Amino acid sequence: MEFNKIISVNGKPGLYQVVSQSKNAIIVESLTDKKRLAINSTQNVSLLENIAIYTYEEDVPLLTIFQSMFEKTEGKEAISHKESGKKLAAFFAEILPNYDEERVYASNIKKVIQWYNLLVVSGMDFSKTEETTTVEDTEKE
Repeated sequence: MEFNKIISVNGKPGLYQVVSQSKNAIIVESLTDKKRLAINSTQNVSLLENIAIYTYEEDVPLLTIFQSMFEKTEGKEAISHKESGKKLAAFFAEILPNYDEERVYASNIKKVIQWYNLLVVSGMDFSKTEETTTVEDTEKE
């Protein structure tokens, strides 16, 4: 499973892995039940690799947060996303102490923890996952 192929589909629960692409849609597989479906171009899709969390200094990529959570939990699931908002915020503050509390809402924290747990259950090993560098990134250096 590659992190750069994991997406969230607006209006659909869970996470999906991109399996294939066609002219008008992408074929995805649910990480929870392994069912495949076609997502057409009118649906909002977010690539997890492109998501970042606000901090007071700079935006932190979601992969970096997942890697910190993986180290803290020793590769196991984190606390449940159904815990109280205070517990979730306290856990998240341990992972990312300088997150912007005014711009990162409890619902965002809940979703990040839920996604992390889904990925761990699906067998994602964040200790071996690296950010993919694009051609643009290598040209800047």
